[in-house]
Amino acid sequence: MNERILVVDDEAAIADLVEVYLKNEGFEVCKCGTAAEALEAAASQPPDLAILDVMLPDMDGFTLCQRLRQEYFWPILMLTAKVEDMDKIMGLTLGADDYITKPFNPLELVARVKTQLRRCNRYDRAAAPAQEPEELEVNGLVISKAAHRCTVYGREAALTPLEFSILWYLCSMRGRVVASEELFSAVWGEKYWESNNTVMSHIARLREKLGDTGRKPKFIKTVWGVGYTIE
Repeated sequence: MNERILVVDDEAAIADLVEVYLKNEGFEVCKCGTAAEALEAAASQPPDLAILDVMLPDMDGFTLCQRLRQEYFWPILMLTAKVEDMDKIMGLTLGADDYITKPFNPLELVARVKTQLRRCNRYDRAAAPAQEPEELEVNGLVISKAAHRCTVYGREAALTPLEFSILWYLCSMRGRVVASEELFSAVWGEKYWESNNTVMSHIARLREKLGDTGRKPKFIKTVWGVGYTIE
């Protein structure tokens, strides 16, 4: 069965262009022009990945991303004409997995879609080593790989697939400082590039969901100039 991509953009020409390139790569495409249509489509025929335009007529794409993240865990790619770094960080901290600005190269967009799906599929399907546990517990934080569930002192934390992957990797490396480059390579499956804020923004969002945002975090600690650790 072909992977299904939800494309949400009120500019028909762009949506049609994205559809052509995705279909040429064998993907099934569902196009929506409004956030309301997207929410309905996601509920009736859940996609494997969603591409959301930030500027929609009934709801901005960031809010739509938040709404979708409340129920779904498939990758989300934000598509926007805004290029400011804060807009990128905002999209990522609200639950997006990647970000691309208009005008864009359709081939690059398709490549990013494939990367997100490959990362997600590799995480979901990879067989765990026999010695690797299915559940880890750290200072009241319990993360279950089998159930894809995380609780903090008994309270469930709704994590995106990327956030879950980051937390699982850090917990599995408990007691060791993990460099941003290593974390990015392990979770995203790509080479880390200089001045990449992706890891930092996801860590910030993850800390917020864990209630770990004080000056002295209990779980994820920053070792300045080196990386992150869970002691």
